[in-house]
Amino acid sequence: MTRTDIRIALPSKGALAEDSLVLLAEAGLKVRRPNPRQYQATIPALPGVTVIFQRPGDIVVGVRQGSIDFGITGYDILAEKGNVNGDQPILLLHDALGYGHCTLNLAVPEDVPVRTMAELQAWAEELAGNGRPLRIATKFPHTTAQFLAQTNIQPVKLIDAEGTLEIAPAVGYADLIADLVSSGITLRDNHLRILDDGEILRSQAVLIANRAALQTNPEVRAVARMLLEYIEAHLRAQGSYLVIANVRGDTAQTIVQKMAGRPTIGGLQGPTVAPVIPPKGSREQWFSVSIVVRKDNLVAAIADLRAIGGSGVIASPLTYIFEEEPERYQAMLTALEK
Repeated sequence: MTRTDIRIALPSKGALAEDSLVLLAEAGLKVRRPNPRQYQATIPALPGVTVIFQRPGDIVVGVRQGSIDFGITGYDILAEKGNVNGDQPILLLHDALGYGHCTLNLAVPEDVPVRTMAELQAWAEELAGNGRPLRIATKFPHTTAQFLAQTNIQPVKLIDAEGTLEIAPAVGYADLIADLVSSGITLRDNHLRILDDGEILRSQAVLIANRAALQTNPEVRAVARMLLEYIEAHLRAQGSYLVIANVRGDTAQTIVQKMAGRPTIGGLQGPTVAPVIPPKGSREQWFSVSIVVRKDNLVAAIADLRAIGGSGVIASPLTYIFEEEPERYQAMLTALEK
């Protein structure tokens, strides 16, 4: 039976699930899930879109197979499960949602005198001379195999493992592991050490879509534009403030000249300067100055505004900064033409 709804899959558990719901809510795309035990929900701002809650790996498989149109998952899972036999059924729409950061690394027991990939290769050759390959336990065999091939580590045997990887070298079924690292505490607690140059990939939450659905269904493309528009505008605004101040001066150009050479109050494409309508009988001329300032420049910007005679300074955090056209949406259209 042909489905008529548009589906977006979100992680069902863990920090990635919580942060995905927060991002969508802050971007104006709040998920409505009356019962937390339900595996379906809606986004009132996107009529006709059904939210499905799944494991991150299942999200990638669903988007790849076309049963899901959009998904939020980790880039690590996308790299491992996204493409089969060289085809490209998944299009990466947004590669930096700003949470779920981790790295996939090679890690060896602390008592093994191997710290670099060059030393790892020497170890692999030594083991081969003794009649066996270097054994690496991992939940990411495809991604790890690609990295080992690029770095010419051979011979190796990849052990596709589930559950806790950190124990693999201690119990003897692997020599080292390739695993995800966020804080590194778990590795240290299990007496493992990351190789200095053994980082396989960097990961964070990403937004993906089914390429065929985007190519054939205008409604799916419209939802893609909405998702990218609001998510990107929200991410662009994070950590930015709208600062408004009144500055005394003869003309708007005089105010602009006072602001010249002070980069903290330059604004996005420049400051907005508009005349303030004075009270009846007042002889003073004031202008309202509006600029967008990053949080780490806020104190300096306020000081610069005061230095040119600014007063009544207001600073408000921003929710959105919309551009003329979402850059990533245009990139999506270009990718669909290939």
